[in-house]
Amino acid sequence: MLVKSFLVLLTLAAMSQLAVAEETPTPEGLEYCTVCHGSQLKGNANIGAPRLSGLPQWYIERQLLNFKQGIRGAHSDDDRGMEMRPMVSGLSVDELKAIAAWVAKTESDKPEATLTADSSAGKALYQSCAACHGAQGEGNKAIGAPSLTGLNDWYLVTQLNHFRLNVRGAQSADTYGQQMKAASVMVTSEQDAANLAAYITQLN
Repeated sequence: MLVKSFLVLLTLAAMSQLAVAEETPTPEGLEYCTVCHGSQLKGNANIGAPRLSGLPQWYIERQLLNFKQGIRGAHSDDDRGMEMRPMVSGLSVDELKAIAAWVAKTESDKPEATLTADSSAGKALYQSCAACHGAQGEGNKAIGAPSLTGLNDWYLVTQLNHFRLNVRGAQSADTYGQQMKAASVMVTSEQDAANLAAYITQLN
């Protein structure tokens, strides 16, 4: 009877470990990604780490390479970017590709809205964004424009302000960043950025 009970306990423990593994499929060596970006890469607003799950593999790979090469995260006003750079600087291109593939396969619930802003005003601003990112923010790989739906609204605000203030997209090597910076000239204030982000989070 004692042996049978012990076997039952072992079975339950194994099932519990399997459930955890299925819930958080983090490959060995990549645990440090979840330290900031959270389990299932769902993001952590408290430290400014955005949700990554749901982003396309090609875009994640491009951004990781940009951080590694100093194209992104080099500006002194980009605190989070400067924290990200050393995380990938010692990794090989193949390792970054493997990380991007894992990120693209990881799923989490879409984040809830946190902004109080004028989404109607944001809709008007978004009309020029739709040319690249699509009417529903679905993105367009052919021209290097990522999907926007599923991003944290606070992260969208941060990046829009970074483009507006030359924190991001100012380097000559950042081709896509420069395109985005030029395309976002209609974002002229923090309120514009908040309004635009509020509208984007409503897209399907």
